[in-house]
Amino acid sequence: MSEDTATQRPPAPDWNTVTAEELLAYRDAENRFRASSAARAFTGDPDPGATIEWQEVALPGRRLPARVYQPSPRHEATAPGLPLVLHVHGGGFVGTAVQCDWVNSHLAARLPAVVVSVEHRLLAQDTPLSAAVDDGWDVLQHVVRHAAQRGIDPARTAVFGESCGALISALAAIRSSEAGLHLRAQVLVNPAVDVTETLFDHASITEYAHTPFLAVPQLQLFRRLAVPQGTDPRALSPLYADSLSGLAPALVVVPTHDPLADHGRRYAERLHEAGTPARLTEYAGSGHAFLSVPGVDPQAEAARTEILDFLRTALAT
Repeated sequence: MSEDTATQRPPAPDWNTVTAEELLAYRDAENRFRASSAARAFTGDPDPGATIEWQEVALPGRRLPARVYQPSPRHEATAPGLPLVLHVHGGGFVGTAVQCDWVNSHLAARLPAVVVSVEHRLLAQDTPLSAAVDDGWDVLQHVVRHAAQRGIDPARTAVFGESCGALISALAAIRSSEAGLHLRAQVLVNPAVDVTETLFDHASITEYAHTPFLAVPQLQLFRRLAVPQGTDPRALSPLYADSLSGLAPALVVVPTHDPLADHGRRYAERLHEAGTPARLTEYAGSGHAFLSVPGVDPQAEAARTEILDFLRTALAT
């Protein structure tokens, strides 16, 4: 995706009545804004210690953009190479990896690591959540298979996602365990982990039904697009996975003033119950997507530091 000089954020549509055409037009305008220099006041400036570039990942039947962050000047990879952090941005039906430059460039520079952020397919009438889930998993496998070409040590790999991206990352962690791909860690920030009919049954959904960065009508649209009729929503809901044992240790970051706060809390509980190490950290007063807007929420920096420290320990040689 290209970055331009858009300076005005488009008005949000009526989520209850938005048409497919209106959603695509809004997505295009909103993502141009998120990728613009004007948005940096909200999303933060990249760490000057990292280089950032778009690369294309060739997958079976499709090619996906990925935003790649590396230490600058580039680390001359020697065995065992740099760790890999596979990142998935949030947004569901709108969003871009560019909105996460602040946190991802910081991780690349300070761990140091190669951070690959997947520009996954976004939800639409003809693109369900399963497509985005496959994108996350397929890019992870691809990068691990070609680790040597990127100076990566595949034995030191973690997944990191935000919101819908955390759902994709959580499912990638589950698939990794089933496929014998060993991950060192998973970081799940304000995760959505339930797209079944119980998505709305959590108390936090009622208490924070209308917040600046996420509201119930958006979640209703998210679910309609995510699980078309005939789709098994449990298969796309980490909260209802058959087994969560033997997974990579997790850091679950929950802003308390978030409709999805109880999703994160309950998922951390389920991981604990399954014997998977899970640390739950709550950021009092912060709202959904707070990590992506350090210019708005000062607690984003504390969360970024916690994530860095967690990954530094998990990815140590």
